[in-house]
Amino acid sequence: MRDLFVVSKFTIKDMIKRKSFIISNLIILGIIVLLFNIPNILKLFNKGEDISSDTKILIVDENNIFEGTLDQINNMELGYKATISNENLTFEDIKTKIENGEIDSALIIENTDQVINIQYIVENLMMYETVPETLVNTITNIYSNLQISKLGLTQEQLQSLAPNFNFEMKQTEEQKVEGNQFAMMLMSLVLFYAIYFCAYQISTSITTEKTSKIIETLVTSTSPKTIVLGKTIGIGIVGLIQIFAIIVTALISNALFLEEGILDGIIDFENVTPFLGIITAIYFILGYAVYGLLYALTGSTVSKPEDVQSANSPVAIVAVIGFYLAYFTMMNPTSELNKLAAILPISSPFCMPFRVMMGIATTGEILVSIAILTITIYIIAKISIKIYSQAILNYGSKIKIKDMLKMK
Repeated sequence: MRDLFVVSKFTIKDMIKRKSFIISNLIILGIIVLLFNIPNILKLFNKGEDISSDTKILIVDENNIFEGTLDQINNMELGYKATISNENLTFEDIKTKIENGEIDSALIIENTDQVINIQYIVENLMMYETVPETLVNTITNIYSNLQISKLGLTQEQLQSLAPNFNFEMKQTEEQKVEGNQFAMMLMSLVLFYAIYFCAYQISTSITTEKTSKIIETLVTSTSPKTIVLGKTIGIGIVGLIQIFAIIVTALISNALFLEEGILDGIIDFENVTPFLGIITAIYFILGYAVYGLLYALTGSTVSKPEDVQSANSPVAIVAVIGFYLAYFTMMNPTSELNKLAAILPISSPFCMPFRVMMGIATTGEILVSIAILTITIYIIAKISIKIYSQAILNYGSKIKIKDMLKMK
């Protein structure tokens, strides 16, 4: 146990002292702070302008088709400050007003052969692919209400023309899915990269030490088993520290730089519970152990750092398959495929935490998933340690699969 602690401690110190580690983490944390400051940056570039002010729009109704009812737009909180005009304004007149900053856009309404033509004029069509739907619906409703009012209908008749519809959604599946899908997918992506990149560093570390002959010193002082497990634990602890630093930076940035409640529509914080945090931590550790030990195996088979990437390719493919299996089955979390993804050891670290977040994971499913992951870790650890023990002092060419199968 003492040797395991020594190897883990050595690995942690070696990792955090690397310039690449320090620089990459500073860049990541800097990007997080920058992202949370985007609203402030936009305000800085728009200094002197009220970026929250309504869009100034000129509505030209020369023939008074709407009979003065277009003023209602200013009372509807649509994000428009409308100016209604009955003057005969040409396209060039509108263009001049937009270029001078008097207005942002304009509507010209004309009645031709019982067809109401409306031109929507903006400075640059690249910014507006179509006429805003809110304007279309609002103007249509205003005109319809104007014509209906002329018919002299009773209140009951008016109610029958525009009944109040109450839409309600129900599902036949007994399991009810909760939570914000965007938040779940974002967290799944973060968890995958955290596990993948932490695990990837194990193979690089093992190969580098073999190249620098440090491994000879380690072998004479401790066992190959201790080296493999110690390195896996050490890099895993560094990974947890990185994740903790990212979370803390994000929380502090949210508190300092964003207005209160601005993220509520993106992330449903009600489903973020201490139990979810514990489950996520457990699956991060188990998922990292699976892929970390697989990368320890591939790192043992090569003697040159430049061969690491090709040796790691099979494990990378397995990791990507596991991630996408979990990621895309979230579209239908009650499906049998999503249940399978929550059980398979290659995908459960990315899937099960979010079944818990959605409130559809049973205690039995969680226990079975953890048990399968634990057994998988034990099997991979036995194989990795065995191959590492045989290949530890190999400084020649990359060990082939048939050679690994012959190792006893």
